[in-house]
Amino acid sequence: MKKLPIYLLLFLGIATRFMPHPGNFTAMGAIALFSGLYLSKKESLILPLAAMFISDIFIGFYRPSIMASVYVGFILMVLIGQYLKNKIGLSNVAIGVLSGSLIFFLLTNGAVWIFGTMYTHNFSGLLQSYYMALPFWRNEIIGDLFYTGVLIGGYEMIKKLVPEMNAQVTK
Repeated sequence: MKKLPIYLLLFLGIATRFMPHPGNFTAMGAIALFSGLYLSKKESLILPLAAMFISDIFIGFYRPSIMASVYVGFILMVLIGQYLKNKIGLSNVAIGVLSGSLIFFLLTNGAVWIFGTMYTHNFSGLLQSYYMALPFWRNEIIGDLFYTGVLIGGYEMIKKLVPEMNAQVTK
């Protein structure tokens, strides 16, 4: 029973990548932040990467250097959650979500520019890379805020109603 929430988060991460959704509107960022906030260091790093890897097996792998930037982006979101672990509050979580989303956007689209062939390798190409990704970033922010609200808001509400639930997730 004590690992059930971890398996549910793993399932949610994989499922939201397969469900029809606007580009980048998944639970992955929220799961990374949630994991950093509530799980052990080891579990919090493994969970989002496992969800990504398992779903990538079926969705398909892509250029390793760009794929690595996506995985690193989620690791950084976990680290934001770990940093906020003892500072959980609405404003801190919102800042964590927006910071994580911005870092992910800059990192992954920078990698697309550096390692990809879609954009010229000059400053203009870099700006174009970020400009073309703005709709995906908007979806990511909305998805991260939505799923973070559901996961963290729901968990904090359950913790108040069932205090022993906290011990099950974090131990």
